[in-house]
Amino acid sequence: MTLSQQIVTIALCAAGTMLTRFLPFLVFSSKKPTPRFVSYLGKALPAAVFGMLVVYCLKNVNVLSGGHGLPELISIAVVVALHLWKRQMLISVAGGTVCYMLLVQFVF
Repeated sequence: MTLSQQIVTIALCAAGTMLTRFLPFLVFSSKKPTPRFVSYLGKALPAAVFGMLVVYCLKNVNVLSGGHGLPELISIAVVVALHLWKRQMLISVAGGTVCYMLLVQFVF
């Protein structure tokens, strides 16, 4: 890419990010209540996204080879235990990721 193409790409990415950040404040004013559908999406989508991430992460696990899915199963248990203990998403995800990487690199 040339320098001008890089500048245009970065500018478009910045504009797209700013648009998605500012648009809700422009569309939904603070004087009117939030529509019920938007409130429903705010409650339902986080769980749906995490469910989709779990399915995506486990789609290529082969229980017939290697560790038989044990690193994934142990890491999932670590994520659940950390989340039940601390109730902090970042700690849960980071702890599960570190656990998985250590298991794959040094155990299985």
